[in-house]
Amino acid sequence: MSVLEKITSEGAIALEDKYGAHNYHPLPVVLSRGEGVFVWDVEGKKYYDFLSAYSAVNQGHCHPKIVGAMVNQAQTLTLTSRAFYNDVLGRFEKYATETFKFDKLLPMNTGAEAVETALKICRKWAYEKKGIPENQAQIIVCKNNFHGRTTTIISFSNDPVARKNFGPFTEGFIKIEYDSLQALEEALENNSNVAGFLVEPIQGEAGVYVPSEGYLAGAKALCEKHGVLFIADEVQTGIARTGRLLATCGNCSCADKHCSGTPEIKPDVLILGKALSGGAYPVSAVLANDDIMGVIRPGNHGSTFGGNPIAAAVGMAALDVIKNEELAQNAFKLGELFRSELHKFVEGSTIVNAVRGKGLLNAILINDTEESSTAWDICMALKENGLLAKPTHGNIIRFAPPLVMNKEQLLDCISIITRTLQQFEK
Repeated sequence: MSVLEKITSEGAIALEDKYGAHNYHPLPVVLSRGEGVFVWDVEGKKYYDFLSAYSAVNQGHCHPKIVGAMVNQAQTLTLTSRAFYNDVLGRFEKYATETFKFDKLLPMNTGAEAVETALKICRKWAYEKKGIPENQAQIIVCKNNFHGRTTTIISFSNDPVARKNFGPFTEGFIKIEYDSLQALEEALENNSNVAGFLVEPIQGEAGVYVPSEGYLAGAKALCEKHGVLFIADEVQTGIARTGRLLATCGNCSCADKHCSGTPEIKPDVLILGKALSGGAYPVSAVLANDDIMGVIRPGNHGSTFGGNPIAAAVGMAALDVIKNEELAQNAFKLGELFRSELHKFVEGSTIVNAVRGKGLLNAILINDTEESSTAWDICMALKENGLLAKPTHGNIIRFAPPLVMNKEQLLDCISIITRTLQQFEK
């Protein structure tokens, strides 16, 4: 088959089924084009994208500024490895560290790589700066977390599908309840070798679980009290998704206008990915100040592709778009509208129990068990009605459109969602 030969949806799915590993269960739609908030399948049907590649495409599909930066750099210099300097990486590091107010950035490619990097930095800091005996460092994590699927990361997951038959697992982690300051305090007081606390500001894969007001600030205060690094995994929540540049802190220009109660919190270690590239290229990063990042020296950590010129150019363009198009402000405003309208529907619904979220990271809880097919069936119906979303944890549907969406488009999407849900009312 020629690579230019047209293919049907059935043909594309059959090829993946035969030649690809079955490590995903996609919605049966085969996409071939994207622009802004829309995607088209191979037959030409148009859809609203309400997943945004798990919040990687915050800036919209194929944003011309980001694509332009990628193409221009790809025609000049693509990869040198870190054996040599390149003329783009330093500029990206300066731009990103000034944007997020940290001293240093360590570039990687994927979110999981960035999490692994943060764990290594935390442990090395614990031995060299905090004085924890070597190989004794503990890192506190939360139950129902999702930080990736590497062997180390699934070692502290409690998802049986991610874990079964992948052991033996990596030691050195303490699991506690999410959104419980008491659980965190007990873990800190009962374990003398704690190096860090790794947390998602909002648990995305767990169903867009937003913690209680004051939880993150309280957790940061406890970490400071016990000399423990507060590590924020903002791979999904960062880069304007929740209505601020970061979910954990008010460093963005929109904070004064739209911050509604959550105090400013600056992590000791910040993990970014996904929308750091606008979905155009794998770009991730770990940021920290000199007293923490200084423990990393030549040979300690690296990646052939991490910090490559294309990634650096794309990262700068992606952040430019977020700032220049005021996408954090737009996410805040449209998120308020989305939840307000969905709450009205929930009040009289038998199929939806709740809507929750921040900014344009939201979810609805379907009134059925996790083992039921109801949420999947609703997503299939949404697809037929021109909107793409995906269930998580069986009975939760996450809604996360590109942040370039406008009010008229959002209202159209709300109409599609509510009309579709009405088909499933009992």
